[in-house]
Amino acid sequence: MEYFPAALEKLVEQFARLPGIGSKSAQRLAFFVLSLPEEEAKAFADAIVDAKHTVTFCPVCRNLTDGGLCPICSSPKRDEHVICVVADPRDVVAIERAREYNGRYHVLHGVISPMNHVGPDDLEIKPLLDRVAQGNIEEVIMATNPDTEGEATAMYLARLLRPFGVRVTRLAYGIPVGGHLEFADDATLMRALEGRRDI
Repeated sequence: MEYFPAALEKLVEQFARLPGIGSKSAQRLAFFVLSLPEEEAKAFADAIVDAKHTVTFCPVCRNLTDGGLCPICSSPKRDEHVICVVADPRDVVAIERAREYNGRYHVLHGVISPMNHVGPDDLEIKPLLDRVAQGNIEEVIMATNPDTEGEATAMYLARLLRPFGVRVTRLAYGIPVGGHLEFADDATLMRALEGRRDI
């Protein structure tokens, strides 16, 4: 039995597809959107479509950008000899909050996870190897999450990078095992960066 009009049911279903949103939260969000004045609802919809059309990957680090190089890759103040490898663009934001790291990044857009059918070919690994092969990189910091998939990805990349003769380090365990970078506080991230080690 349908309680809502078909268009509203469809809106609820779309919100329920978002991570962390259950059916009750999806209903609340759908009713909120319906209560918006038409121009605000249109602006909301336009923002989604605009972001989908304009946000792309930086050609160097694979972080999100609105075209061309991202602000970090284009900044002459960043240390171009150090790359911090992260799984997700949100992890870049988390590390930047600590204000301790001044190098550049590489975003993998995931981690190796056989259970989820994600292998090395599904990640942005080749662009990282191409950057290191150019010979300008002195250190690669593995900043994947300290869980099973993050550790496996870090170890896999360390093995691939060994022939290039670069220093490969891992964030220290100031971040709890099973935790995620985006939820770590600034002091924890700062200690993790300061205490990184060779792997």
